[in-house]
Amino acid sequence: MNFNIDNSFDSIKMRPSQFLILWFAILIFVGATLLNLPFASTGGKSIGFIDALFTSASSVCVTGLVVVNTAAHWTLFGKIVILLLIQVGGLGIMTMATLIAMLLGKRITLKDRLLMREELNTNALQGIVKLTKHIILMTISIEAIGALFLSIVFIRDFGVTKGIWFSIFHAVSAFCNAGFDIIGNSMVNYVDNPIVNIVIISLVIIGGIGFYVLWDLIQNKKFKKLSLHSKLVLAITGILLALGFVLVFILEYTNLKTLGNLNFGGKILASLFQSMTPRTAGFNTIDMASLRMSTAFILIVLMFIGGSSGSTAGGVKTSTIGIIFICIYSVIKGKKDIEIDMHRIPYFLVFRAIAVVGIAMLLIMSVTVVLTITEANVGFNFIDILFEVMSAFGTVGLSRGVTPSLSIIGRLIITFTMFIGRIGPLTIAFAIAQRQKENKGYYRYPEGKILVG
Repeated sequence: MNFNIDNSFDSIKMRPSQFLILWFAILIFVGATLLNLPFASTGGKSIGFIDALFTSASSVCVTGLVVVNTAAHWTLFGKIVILLLIQVGGLGIMTMATLIAMLLGKRITLKDRLLMREELNTNALQGIVKLTKHIILMTISIEAIGALFLSIVFIRDFGVTKGIWFSIFHAVSAFCNAGFDIIGNSMVNYVDNPIVNIVIISLVIIGGIGFYVLWDLIQNKKFKKLSLHSKLVLAITGILLALGFVLVFILEYTNLKTLGNLNFGGKILASLFQSMTPRTAGFNTIDMASLRMSTAFILIVLMFIGGSSGSTAGGVKTSTIGIIFICIYSVIKGKKDIEIDMHRIPYFLVFRAIAVVGIAMLLIMSVTVVLTITEANVGFNFIDILFEVMSAFGTVGLSRGVTPSLSIIGRLIITFTMFIGRIGPLTIAFAIAQRQKENKGYYRYPEGKILVG
């Protein structure tokens, strides 16, 4: 029986965004089925479909939230399944499908290109196949280099075979911003190890700035020659990393449960790592549950922003926040146009950014309220619940210990939130763009005056 993706696309009459949602959902259910098999768990007993579904969704959505310890519960088969789900989820289904098509010598059709454009969150259709090829090559190269450097430490600590396996797994998990670990306690044992810290931080940042920005950097090298999008992404990323580092360092400096017992160099590394990880990485080198409330709230804000468009990261994206702040600055300065770097930002992009942030906030508030009701007996406070929800939506994977204690309803809600977090902002942005194209009317209503502020 031959299944033709083009024919199915035509017959179902789906938009690219809807088609991607369907394929992500199918991938999650396939992963859940495999992880639910008895030999995927070390005890030889099925974990149960709800927990398998949660783990599969967390892997495909490159989140990293877990209901069981990844290192202890899953067999080698289960860990390989998780690794493959992370890689496909991080790169994107259409990117992997393109790789398979190229290996089989298949032709990339127009509809395939539309799906690839949707998944990469770009407006351009020209050169999309070439960009996808470069993405695949860059990903393999970066993950291989990361694994090579991690093996310096992991082979020393775990032996050759296990050390190489650990290096590959964590390099892929870091670059895809997944945060899954098979050590058992994330990177806590390496809180002051410069090699592990620098490699993981580098992989997460490179994976989080977006493939378009990465390719722009490779082609142009100098900051002045970069596109406006790349400049904005790099600027916002640098500001957020620096701000997060300073705030974590100051707020946690005397906290004996986090940074307090580390030497000065360890404090620097731990602060930098914790500034990076809310950008949807999910790894941690200190206990998240021991963070002060003020620090936890800072991480919540960073998780909400997340990484950059067209990357392996989640959140509402750095460029979205950048546009909103540029808009605020322009209003304060009394400018008629929204301007940056001698460019004018179209108003439809501002409307789109506001819509993405507004819908994201509405979703987060709704899920948080529901969880405070369904998880009332768990014993966690409001900031813990909000931290969990934001981590799920931003596909981060950090937790203050809430995840394993969630009820069945709570796990399903967080699973849904992870799925929306991975698909939502991207799909919402393109759906709005499509609606704008469709609803170009031939008349305009008179202006209405409303008091604001």
